[in-house]
Amino acid sequence: MNREDIIKAVDLEMLRAGAQFPPMRSAHEGIAVIEEEFMELREAVFWGRGDWKVEAVQLAAMACRLLQDVAK
Repeated sequence: MNREDIIKAVDLEMLRAGAQFPPMRSAHEGIAVIEEEFMELREAVFWGRGDWKVEAVQLAAMACRLLQDVAK
């Protein structure tokens, strides 16, 4: 993936998640979501449970959502 593809994938995931879930209400909630996404990425990388690239995009999108939703 090149930089533009990565940015587009993260942006699309932010839009998808934003349509499905309400905004994060606090940094505490955000870190819990990010931790969950990190654990899913870890499982994909170490144990082959899922596509690690998809999980990496989801992790990046949730970190961006934390900034978008909480750091206003």
